[in-house]
Parts: sequence; structure tokens; C-alpha cells
Amino acid sequence: MSKSTKEQAILVKRVRGWMMFDWATQPFYTLGLTFIFGPYFAGVAAEHYLSSGLDPTSAKANAQSIWSWGQAMAGFIVAIIGILAGAYADSTGRRMPWIWASSLVFVICSWMLWYMVPDGSAMWSSLIFFSIAFIAAELALVFTNAILPSLGDRREVGKISGSGAALGYAGGIISLFIMLFFFFDEGGKTFLVGLEPGFGWLEAQSREGTRAVGPLIAIWFVIFMLPFFLWVQESKTPNRQGGLQRSLADLTDTLKSMVKRPSLFAFMGAQMFYRDALNGLYAFGGVYAVLVLGWGQTQLGVFGILGGLSAAIVTWISGKFDRKLGPLPVIYFHIYVLIFVSLCIIGMSRDSFFGLALPEGSALPDIIFYICGAAIGGSGGGIYAASRSMMVRHTNPNRPTEAFGLFALAGKATAFLAPLLIGLFTYLLNDARLGFAPVVGLFVLGMLLLRWVNPNGDQET
Repeated sequence: MSKSTKEQAILVKRVRGWMMFDWATQPFYTLGLTFIFGPYFAGVAAEHYLSSGLDPTSAKANAQSIWSWGQAMAGFIVAIIGILAGAYADSTGRRMPWIWASSLVFVICSWMLWYMVPDGSAMWSSLIFFSIAFIAAELALVFTNAILPSLGDRREVGKISGSGAALGYAGGIISLFIMLFFFFDEGGKTFLVGLEPGFGWLEAQSREGTRAVGPLIAIWFVIFMLPFFLWVQESKTPNRQGGLQRSLADLTDTLKSMVKRPSLFAFMGAQMFYRDALNGLYAFGGVYAVLVLGWGQTQLGVFGILGGLSAAIVTWISGKFDRKLGPLPVIYFHIYVLIFVSLCIIGMSRDSFFGLALPEGSALPDIIFYICGAAIGGSGGGIYAASRSMMVRHTNPNRPTEAFGLFALAGKATAFLAPLLIGLFTYLLNDARLGFAPVVGLFVLGMLLLRWVNPNGDQET
């Protein structure tokens, strides 16, 4: 094998290893954040508050509030640590040690979700462990994304990134199938196939099948991160010499250069708001379904499968329109869809839709929310892909790492905002449904800022 052929084979393995990160981490978001653990936590917390003497409305509002406070605090910590640690790693050229450390914390804290028992006695400790696992996953993502520009030229990077995201969606769907078919224990039997949870090894009464979501996430991550750690190598020699002071200076220069570019500055601000609003929908969609619509885990499972399939299909279609019309019209379209979905969520309850009374036992709220789930999944994938494409149009070909760093910063700098506002509105209005109102405002703010974005970008030379 010639040297060039050998180097090419090594690069191919490195790219494949990098893509496995999305596959390894996606179950945490699909199973942990959205469809299994989050709704289970909300249900347990609501029952805990109900048994303490609160009325049903207040109990549900309190359950959503504490879940949102946990997400807000975790998002705030990610924003602060991610920016500083990312700048330090960029200056020293060392990212793998940070990924190793984040991975270790993630595995331990994910496993600890097993101890979220139905009586609510471990409610607060489980919230803390989940929040720490969330922080670790997001920090690992920051450093993993920083490796992306080294995997190929500018044209190749978009393809690699998109393929990694698609692989992640597939991993999320498969892990959800495994959870529902073999572990999920609503009614004492697993979803559709009707098996004993964990092939009879787990006790349904104490919800051990549902609680197995923590160990499943941890084991999945350990197995499928092996290719990443084996194949994604970085130079032992730092590409730049510099400590914390140099890192902070580099970060300051990066932020100053962004302010001098109006289109880039507006785009960064816009996606801070609309991506944060989207994260709010991801984090609280399942919680809403449990607290407002009274859904069980089976319905949530179907909801998750529809969302995942829609994400894969719509993201692919959006890419076609992106190439034809450019990314900005695609972003606008998906924001309009997500605003409409958010309004439907706010205006819907078990017995009414925008004030119109529904017959008792009506299936209309369920049907509407299934459609909303498909729209959230599809537009969520589409808007992320189009945003990445728009970022390319604002990228200096000589400084791609800086551009990807800004893109990551925009997605994390206000990651706490949507959970914080949802928690605040839920607490003040004492209503889990109306607590979603800030999401609409965040989408509108993002859309308004897009008015100052040049569709063709403003690449520096």
C-alpha cells in the first residue's frame, strides 16, 4: 500500500470514528431528555407534589418548573465553561483529554438515573445527575465539533457533518425501539411485543424497565465511542503554545471581529434565539405531553419514532431546497412552522383547542400533537442543516475553525434561556401549558434578526 493510499485509509477511518460520536450520544437526547426519562421524571415529580397536598394544576406546574430550572442551570454552565474551555483547547490544540474527561463524567451520571424510583425519594439527586450528564455531553460535543474542520476541505466538511447528524438520528430511533420493545414497562409489559421488561429480569412495579434508560444510555455510549477513541487521533504536539491568558486574548479577538461584520453578527444573534427556542421544544415536548395531555410512555414512544423519521426525511428535502434557493429561505420556512407548532401547543389542552370545547375523550389533541412532533423533528433537523450551510457563507476560508467555534458558541451561549423562561412563566402563571409562551417570543426574535443577514453571507478574504 502506497503512502498516499495508506494516509487516505487512515483519514477515512478518522472520519468514520468522528461520525460515531453522534451515534453514541444521541440516545441521551432521544431517551433521556425528550421521550423516556424527562417525561418519567415529570410524572414522578407531579405525583410527589400531589401527595404533598398541592392541587393537580399546581403539582404539574411545579414538576415542569423544577425540570426547567435544572435545564436552565445546566445550559448556563455549558455556556460559560464551553466558551472558556473551548478557547483554551483551541489555543493549545489539545481536545481529546477534554473529551475523555467529559465522557467519563457522562457515563457515571447517566448510569445513576437508574436510581430514580417512583416514590420521588431520589427526585432531586436524579435531577442533579441528569443535569451533570447533560453538561458533560454538551461539553464533549463542543470539543468534538472543533475536530470537524481537520477532517476535510470546506466542501467535504458539510458532507461529513450532515452524514454524522443523519447517523445520530438513526441511532436515536434504534435506541428508542430497543427501549420500547425490551425494557419499557408501562402496564407491566413492553411496547407492542408484550414482553416482560428486561426479559423478566426487571420488576415493572418499581418501574425498573423505565429506569433502565440510564444504564442503557451509558452502555450504548461506552460501546459506540470505542471507534471514536481508537480512530480519531490528534497530534501529540500542540499546534500553538499558549495558556489561559493567550486563550482569553484569542477569544476576545474572535468576538471583536464578529462585531465588525453586521451580517455575521445578526446571524449569530438570530440563531442564538431560534436554536434556543428549538431546544426548549425538544426538552419540554415530552414533559408537556405527560402533564397536559396525560400521555403514557407508549404514546411518547410513537411520538418519538415519528419525530425521528420526520427529521431524517425533512432534513434531506430541506437540503434540496437549500441548494436551489439558498439557506435563508429554508430557515425562514422552518421558523414559521415552529412558531405555528408552538402556538398549537399553547392553545391546546385535553378538552379544548384554542378555546373551542372538545367532546370528552376526543382524540383530536393526540392527533394534533403527533403532527406537532413530526413538525418539530423535521423542522428541527432542517433548520440546523440550513443554519450550518449559512455559516459556511460567512466563513473565512483561511480561518474555518474560528467560524465553527462561533457557530458552536451561538448554539450554547444562551442555552439556559428557554428553560429559564419556561420555568419562570410556568411558575408565575401556574400552568404547564401557558409556560410554553416564551418559546414563541424567542422564535420571533430570531426571525426579526434575520432581516439583517445577507443571503450570500459576508466572507472575509
